[in-house]
Amino acid sequence: MPLTIEGSRIPTQWLERKPSNRVVHINRRSPKDEYIRIALINNMPDSALEDTELQFFDLLDAASDDVPVLVKLFSLTGVPRTDRGMRHLNSFYSGIDELWDSQFDALIMTGTEPQQPNLRQEPYWPTLATVLDWAEKNTFSTILSCLAAHAGVLYSDGIERHRLSDKRFGVFDFAKATEHALTNRTSDLIRFPHSRWNEVRPDALTACGYSVLTQSADAGADCFVKRKKKSLFVHFQGHPEYGEHTLLKEYRRDIKRFLRRERETYPTMPHGYFGDKATTMLQHFQETASLNGGEDVMATFPEEFLFKQLQTTWRSSATRIYGNWMSYVQSRKGEVSTFPVASTEAYRVVPKRSVLP
Repeated sequence: MPLTIEGSRIPTQWLERKPSNRVVHINRRSPKDEYIRIALINNMPDSALEDTELQFFDLLDAASDDVPVLVKLFSLTGVPRTDRGMRHLNSFYSGIDELWDSQFDALIMTGTEPQQPNLRQEPYWPTLATVLDWAEKNTFSTILSCLAAHAGVLYSDGIERHRLSDKRFGVFDFAKATEHALTNRTSDLIRFPHSRWNEVRPDALTACGYSVLTQSADAGADCFVKRKKKSLFVHFQGHPEYGEHTLLKEYRRDIKRFLRRERETYPTMPHGYFGDKATTMLQHFQETASLNGGEDVMATFPEEFLFKQLQTTWRSSATRIYGNWMSYVQSRKGEVSTFPVASTEAYRVVPKRSVLP
């Protein structure tokens, strides 16, 4: 069943890839029962904004099977944007205030690159907290991705993230730590990409009532869940939605930052991502780049060769878990004939819940 976009227009890259897709306009009298309605709050930086749209659209489209899915795009206020980024948001996204008056079955929220060591100091924190409060009462399930997962457990339970000695970067194997409907019919080992400098630790999560579903000795907790009021909150420290080339693009970006002296160390090669030939080639490139310096060396970066060597080894696991998630949302939706929307005024202000110091 093709994924449908709710709003004004379909983002250009998705329309080019799926020209048969539709835009629908929903009002209070429109029939909603036929769809799983998902609010996608995309907070990724401008450099990854459109790629992230495509990644989630592709994954939801593949995982939905026969379930009709309707997606509406939002973004938090307070996330730094360029003029180009704002033009894209204004063209294809809805203002976050529209969320409070809308009915959605589920919500997905991405992270963004943090600007402050303490997430509570980010300019978008009050709005993010309001979204989390809204989602607890107004969705059947909520997915928080990467930094959004860290922000969610910090806000709800005061669980702090911890800085890693190096970026956790690459594709890692995770074993099932707990039996759960979300991991039904997945392989014993689940492979997912990760790209982060921080982590929340399994012992802190379980102490606060979270169930860790997938875990690795090398990469810690991957997926963990907790029911919060009416909503099952699903947290990913990694990125099941990533496309085949996403880690390569991030690695190339980090090399450029090193060559521009925006970071002190040459980036570590992504784990479990490149084959032997590609690894050898990249080791030679690192030697050349470290000796010569200067961004002009990127002209010799073997990008075309690397593109041909990559495989999306995590796609089947991602599709299965998201398919299980949508089946869960659909079943909960079927159990409830009417799902009241909280009043608008309840979400016009910063939440009254005290924030842990």
